[in-house]
Amino acid sequence: MTGEDRRNEIVERIRNSETPVSGRALAAAFDVSRQVIVQDIALIRAAGHNILSTNRGYIINEPKAVRRVFKVRHTDDQLEEELNAIVDLGGRVRDVMVNHRVYGRLTADLDISSRRKAAEFLADIRNGKSSPLKNITSDYHYHTIEADSEQTLDMIASMLKEKGFLVEEKQHI
Repeated sequence: MTGEDRRNEIVERIRNSETPVSGRALAAAFDVSRQVIVQDIALIRAAGHNILSTNRGYIINEPKAVRRVFKVRHTDDQLEEELNAIVDLGGRVRDVMVNHRVYGRLTADLDISSRRKAAEFLADIRNGKSSPLKNITSDYHYHTIEADSEQTLDMIASMLKEKGFLVEEKQHI
């Protein structure tokens, strides 16, 4: 394992841990000295990760995000309503995906997290740059939606269902 691989694994272990990860535990896991771990943490911080040292171990200070894939269906006229409702509840529309019978799964990144970004996307659609991907599958499509908590995703699911857009709820990511 290279030093870079070890540092990537350290970040993942700290990110995925529910409790602080001690330097001793990291040193044992990678069969290196604690001093090597201290040096790795310094390099990880220099790479832009916000790793904090506590008296119980290392934690990463970054917002946790959860994702869920929703199958939805609506008209072109309802596109703005759908996107604005999602971002108003704190969601981020990561992508749009359709299952085409000939071409298979087609996915396009959207990264819409605000009304402004939704308006920019909709302006491109309305200006004729292209048409929504959903139009090739009779308006059926999927969105990966990211939020700060499962509760936020549940609120988004309820809103999509209330508006008649939700076809079925898909898996958690």
